[in-house]
Amino acid sequence: MDVTLTPQTERVLQAFRDDPAAARYGYELMKAAKLASGTLYPILARLKDAGLVDSEWETPEEGQRPRRYYKLTAEGARVVHLKLAQLSFDRSSGGIGRARPAPGGAS
Repeated sequence: MDVTLTPQTERVLQAFRDDPAAARYGYELMKAAKLASGTLYPILARLKDAGLVDSEWETPEEGQRPRRYYKLTAEGARVVHLKLAQLSFDRSSGGIGRARPAPGGAS
């Protein structure tokens, strides 16, 4: 995954994890991830550039504004499952099994 997994990116991925096959529009993701549009849309662009998310515009009915829907790719669903499971494990185990620097700063 070429995307840095910041806490904000993690929240976006968690919003997709609830139903990985579902297409979600931006405002729905903003609410689910509790992020402002200025934070969400750059994250979605990076996820799309990394091949983890696809997007397409809906064809609105007359009088409606178009919505852009985002959906995990197969690779995105795999990454979401693996990365979020790893984060959950790391948090629940207190970091057991992760490499730590030696005492005194020597590696």
